[in-house]
Amino acid sequence: MSLIDLLTGNTSNQVAEQAENKFGINRNQVIALLAVATPLIISYLRNKSQDAKEAEALNNALDKDHNGSILNDPSQVESRQAEGGSILDHIFGGQKSTVENQLSQNTGISIDKIGPILAMLAPVVMGYIGQQKQQSNVGAGGLGDLLGGILGNASNQAQAQQSSPLNDILGSVLGGGQSQSSGNPLNDILGSVLGGGGNQQQQGGGGLGSILGNIFGK
Repeated sequence: MSLIDLLTGNTSNQVAEQAENKFGINRNQVIALLAVATPLIISYLRNKSQDAKEAEALNNALDKDHNGSILNDPSQVESRQAEGGSILDHIFGGQKSTVENQLSQNTGISIDKIGPILAMLAPVVMGYIGQQKQQSNVGAGGLGDLLGGILGNASNQAQAQQSSPLNDILGSVLGGGQSQSSGNPLNDILGSVLGGGGNQQQQGGGGLGSILGNIFGK
């Protein structure tokens, strides 16, 4: 299963349905958030995996807790929300609030709900990475290349598919995710795709903000 399949398929839809029911948020907004946040999480993990200790810790976590079973049973996401919050704390560290603020601004989902929804998403993303790790039979030393390959393949697939609001989001985000200009995933993805440091308004300026505006009628 490709990353695009994950984001456009049954698993993503079930996560979005649970978030819609729990938080009263439009399902399309949740799916748009998943489409932006998933590559962001993977990009952060790719950068972390360049450090040998971080790569070993990620490898151990994947082997222990993330075998991909959640992809076949997305009903687990609510019961694993606290675990997802801890995952995000580790991935984003001190940038977590900045990430959440940017995502809130660009999806229209209130800041108090962004974190809980991302916490539902995190175990799904980790489960997907764990599944890909098993299929590729890589260890800690190969995680960086594995994660980069996931993003690169998804970027090519999104760019090649027929244009739709979701594919446009995926194409924009994944294209931005491949930028190595700063070496900082937050700058590469949130900066180039979502509109910089948070003081630029995207509503009339193109990019992801305009795509989201077209979806949600803003």
